[in-house]
Amino acid sequence: MEIKVINEQENLQEVMQVLLTHLEPSKVMKFWAACKLSEGDYLQVKEKLFAKETVASLYAKIKEFQDDDSKQSLE
Repeated sequence: MEIKVINEQENLQEVMQVLLTHLEPSKVMKFWAACKLSEGDYLQVKEKLFAKETVASLYAKIKEFQDDDSKQSLE
């Protein structure tokens, strides 16, 4: 039986990306604070999380999230 050891930092980054994909950023940050995950260097984490983002791409994601949220609240 082979056991794969998962890199903790890579795992946390992947989990954060999943959370950011499915939750609004403020909820992710509140969760992050509650878990005390922010003890590391936030600037390094931020650079990795948003490395491929621009203001326009972030705006588009926020707009899409808000539009989806508005549709769900009407149902």
